[in-house]
Amino acid sequence: MKTIILFGASSAIAKAYIKHLDDYTAQFKIVCVSSGNFASSLSADIEHFATDYSAESLASLTQFLKDANTDLHQVIMFNGKLHNTQHMPEKKLEDLNAEYFNELLNVNTLTPLLCLQSVLPLLTHKTRCTITALSARVGSINDNKLGGWYTYRASKAALNMLFKTAAIELSRRAKNTKLILFHPGTTDTELSKPFQKNVPTDKLFTPAFVAKQLFELTNNNPELELNGEPAYLDWQGTTIPW
Repeated sequence: MKTIILFGASSAIAKAYIKHLDDYTAQFKIVCVSSGNFASSLSADIEHFATDYSAESLASLTQFLKDANTDLHQVIMFNGKLHNTQHMPEKKLEDLNAEYFNELLNVNTLTPLLCLQSVLPLLTHKTRCTITALSARVGSINDNKLGGWYTYRASKAALNMLFKTAAIELSRRAKNTKLILFHPGTTDTELSKPFQKNVPTDKLFTPAFVAKQLFELTNNNPELELNGEPAYLDWQGTTIPW
């Protein structure tokens, strides 16, 4: 049976994606990976792997997946952070903070790449699957017309570069694997709560809507070319400039 692996599975969009997959649990084996303990809320058909995203923990995940003879269909990294209790996105250079910067680089940039590294032993030229990370339009260098948000922009731009680099390598090692960077738009989650005031109602999406769009864009999408490049798409399927 083909397997779908969801990292950061305790996030709001991930939970909506799991719910969207309800109709496909007979077709796919679903493995949820998260640091949050929400296994009790999952269907009996869904497996949960608890992790702290350390090297040792992710190595255990790799072995767990290898022992299960996992045949990948899809991997999604829902991991992400925009603000914490001390810091919000910067409006000016004076707002830069090293601790906040390093925290977001770890969560938004390094963690997704480590998740990709953990499934690498399962990928061969025969593996037909998509691997998606949640990026953001503000990670686009060409699209940056407003400035600000230094740390979040940098963390997503760095993620984009790492996925672009990994796509080149995978074109040589697992040519039927497609990497995708997905911008969900402004979604009604804790991440966006402080910034929803000026968002038009029709531009504030529910997690369920975003999950549906994500599923349709990453499953059996004929426009996803196996060209050694990651797709950088928004929730409509429109390509975002790098």
